[in-house]
Amino acid sequence: MRLGLRLVLGFFLIVGLAAFFVMRVFVDEVKPGVRQAMESTLVDTANVMAAMAADDLKAGEITGGHFARDLARVRGRDPDAMIWSFPKERIDYRVTVTDARGIVVFDSEGRDLGRDNSRWNDVYRTLRGEYGARSSPEAPGSERTVMHVAAPVFDPDAPGTLIGVLTVAKPNRSIEPFIEASQRSIMRQGAWLIGLSALVGVLMTWWLMRGIGRLNRYAQGVAAGEPVPPPPPRRDEIGDLGRALEQMRRKLEGKAYVEQYVQSLTHEMKSPLAAIRGAAELLQEPLPDAERERFARNILQQQLRLTETIDKLLALAEVEQHGWLQRREPVDLAALLRQAAEAVEPRLAAMQLQLRIEDATTPVEVSGDAFLLRQALANLLDNAIGFSPHGGTLTLSLQVEAGQARVRVRDEGPGVPDYAAARVFERFYSLARPGNGQRSSGLGLPFVREVARLHGGEAWLSNREGGGAEAGLALPLL
Repeated sequence: MRLGLRLVLGFFLIVGLAAFFVMRVFVDEVKPGVRQAMESTLVDTANVMAAMAADDLKAGEITGGHFARDLARVRGRDPDAMIWSFPKERIDYRVTVTDARGIVVFDSEGRDLGRDNSRWNDVYRTLRGEYGARSSPEAPGSERTVMHVAAPVFDPDAPGTLIGVLTVAKPNRSIEPFIEASQRSIMRQGAWLIGLSALVGVLMTWWLMRGIGRLNRYAQGVAAGEPVPPPPPRRDEIGDLGRALEQMRRKLEGKAYVEQYVQSLTHEMKSPLAAIRGAAELLQEPLPDAERERFARNILQQQLRLTETIDKLLALAEVEQHGWLQRREPVDLAALLRQAAEAVEPRLAAMQLQLRIEDATTPVEVSGDAFLLRQALANLLDNAIGFSPHGGTLTLSLQVEAGQARVRVRDEGPGVPDYAAARVFERFYSLARPGNGQRSSGLGLPFVREVARLHGGEAWLSNREGGGAEAGLALPLL
């Protein structure tokens, strides 16, 4: 329940912060957005009025001509409009006209006549052929502002000749009700959004915690050895986890794990036992003292090797249960390669095979278990020898690539059939040797893969271009 509470609180915190910042962005963007829309309408209005005022301005009748009379009638109208529940009862435009020098010659409110507006940004920029606009306080010291947008007045008889500037002004307070209403609407809708998100979060958290709680009770029951049923099936990741736990329980109860390592131990014991049996049979025959001493020494060496193999494989079984190596030390792979090559010299000589070692002179260190790595290399070489033709050549190489030490064993055998490519690392799966048709126990390559996994690396077996196969082991550098 503590995890569920943290999930709920965390979800509410994330949703709340996200919704708050999103609403703040929307609220802050309402005011400039509305003002930009108002400025666009003022641009249209100023240009229309500038064209209408051109004749009177050129004729010197701008204060008493048709333009002034029409504008006065417009300012006296009552729009009697209802805009989004806000009444509109008066025309808010103020129109001023200056001559080509920027001197005010007309003002719809009858003020500022004769004033020099050439320094104001709207008139100043328009007289220079640019877009002119400004926002100024309604009165000195006032926080309320008025937007001014200007348009050039051209000579109707000489297009392109500037004879004055017409400015349309509109107080920003006229649009404040719309801005405030939009902001309130955003906040109200945002509150609904947060509420619905919180409800969804509670439901999702309850749904997840219900499945996780069942898994937790099931795992605790299995750990205590109780006969608990598996969680109800679900078509999601929690259901997949429940099925995986059930499969793991069945394998552990069926002693599958122990059986696999008994088979692995049997596989690793074959070679030492064969050597001991061969030496023992020879010792039953009359032999010179030197030969008898050599075979007795060989029995002792193989006994030590067998004991070490049993101990290490038992340690490997324990390590695999924990998923990590209990003992790590710097290991020189180049030295291990040379040792593995020396160990297979009798088999190479018996089959008249040549082993070429490449790039194994410079020390290459990794972190791991030297015994396990040596056994993995020996298994790779044994596999390559078993599938090599009589009189062929093997290549053993060591390179450093992209932060990894990569060991490669190449042979000149028939390669891996397509149907077996995906199964070569399965336990007990093996192919017939081309020379005698015999099969191995199928545990050599799985052992190599397991050693690679424990060391944080990978193993592979693939065909080479032109024939033969390549088996390899990649390990991270120290």
